Amino acid sequence: MGCLRRLGCFVLVLLALAAAAWFTRDYWYHRGGTAARARTSAAGVEWEPLTPEGAERARAAVASLGQKSGPVYANTHAGDLTAYLFTGLQRQLPPSATDIKAAVIGDRLYVKSLVNLTDFGGAKVLGPLAGFLSERDTVVFGGNFELLRPGLAQFHVQEIKLRQLSVPQAAIPRLLARIRRGARPTGVADDALPLVVPGYIGDVRVGQGRVTLYKTVR
Repeated sequence: MGCLRRLGCFVLVLLALAAAAWFTRDYWYHRGGTAARARTSAAGVEWEPLTPEGAERARAAVASLGQKSGPVYANTHAGDLTAYLFTGLQRQLPPSATDIKAAVIGDRLYVKSLVNLTDFGGAKVLGPLAGFLSERDTVVFGGNFELLRPGLAQFHVQEIKLRQLSVPQAAIPRLLARIRRGARPTGVADDALPLVVPGYIGDVRVGQGRVTLYKTVR
């Protein structure tokens, strides 16, 4: 009962997923561990690496919105924007995260990386599921942006996958709490990661293969 109180339905649901994954783990592993649902296995999805050049392109696009005579919106690639936000994201992603890539799939931005299982608490939190994962494995975050107030946005995490296994949405806040560093700013949801943005950004929308930033119109 003590174990159930600590882990609740999280481990019970993951056990059911793990049982199915056990028989197909080799197939899914070679597919990159990101195709358990149609949204994340869409044909033609291109995972974009984070590069200094991409960060500079996104920085220029964002800066253009801050000019009085500049455009009212700017389109960016997933990898470029994630590279631009990397300093903030690096503070929020697990400490061991490497090989970080991003993609727009449907109306969500996805970020994937290799992480150490211990960043999520290892077997103490993941329970028997840890036995189906490598010590270092792929994690995928999928979600969308919301502007809370000038200068502060949050990335709502609507989906987390450990290799090919989808984590139940009810368990997402618990996993984020394991990796979140520092105090959660006022107003940021327990299923979200805070991001500092320029004060003149008024909205961020994801879709049609890109991320579009809008300036605040006064």
